[in-house]
Amino acid sequence: MVELKRIYWSRQALRLAYSAVLVWLSISVILALLPKSKVVSASGAGISAATEVLRGMVDSVLAAVALPGAFLVGLVIVAAVVHSQDVRRRDPVRRFTRQQRREGMTRAANLCEMEAGFRRRCSRPAEHGDHFYPWSKGGSSSLQNFVAACARCNRSKGARIPSPGQQERIERRRRDYVAPDGPVSVGERQPLR
Repeated sequence: MVELKRIYWSRQALRLAYSAVLVWLSISVILALLPKSKVVSASGAGISAATEVLRGMVDSVLAAVALPGAFLVGLVIVAAVVHSQDVRRRDPVRRFTRQQRREGMTRAANLCEMEAGFRRRCSRPAEHGDHFYPWSKGGSSSLQNFVAACARCNRSKGARIPSPGQQERIERRRRDYVAPDGPVSVGERQPLR
């Protein structure tokens, strides 16, 4: 649970930082392109004056985007490192075994375990075995990471990392339908290789 919280919030922070840097970069370019109040003499008209104005605009844009551009490059490097670690964590086995699928569906009484509206359990029949922690992000193909899902919930979740709140709610709901001695925890991530 603690690991999922850390992973979820660090990725949310990375997305937020990326969005903020893009906004900063856009505003910097717009402000650099705003006309500066300069007095241009009539004798300076012609190609050389236009060249000077264009050169001044390019120089001001380059100066304005230097710092946000450096931050953007740093964020892209961090995202590339995170992605490469996700690839290295991937379970060599992509699919759940028939036994895992059977046990997971039985545990869920063949009903979807995902959330429908108002954070309640979806009432549709389960058709898929979903990796709660996405396989593409290093989620294991184990019974602990298995969640029974209907096609609609499986598609809507996609490869997003679920929030810690979603994890808590699934575990709380599982207490209602899993045997008292059965495990209710959900989510498992592969170790870094």
